[in-house]
Amino acid sequence: MTVIRAVRTDDAPRLTELLTQLGYPNEPGAVTNRLAELLESDTQRLFTAGPDDDSRIDGYLSIERRLLLAEDEYAEITGLVVDSTARRSGIGRILVDAAEQWAVRQGLHTVMVRSNVARSESHRFYAGIGYQRKKTSHVYRKEI
Repeated sequence: MTVIRAVRTDDAPRLTELLTQLGYPNEPGAVTNRLAELLESDTQRLFTAGPDDDSRIDGYLSIERRLLLAEDEYAEITGLVVDSTARRSGIGRILVDAAEQWAVRQGLHTVMVRSNVARSESHRFYAGIGYQRKKTSHVYRKEI
């Protein structure tokens, strides 16, 4: 049975592995430091999915409350990774359900997610659980 729980500080090494699978290699210390800050945030939540004996983490999801001048407050899924050995097992859906329930408890009525154009499997996943594509964007970044 898959159980959803809040991320803990000691999950950082496994989260580092999952981020690498998604194409975001990180140093474990950097993930540990960022995780400590995120766990203190009032606007962000992180969930893990795994067996009820807590023996491993098969996936994680992060979600954030967002408020912009241009639109009403909403929740945004900012990260979702399911281990390559556990994909297509329903874990992604269970994590998204947990995130949506968190959003509802926050009084929010919209959940948004961004997905890289190269991740065609994730596009099918989100469309399959009721998310609708609203726009396509370019992301620009400048190191300063």
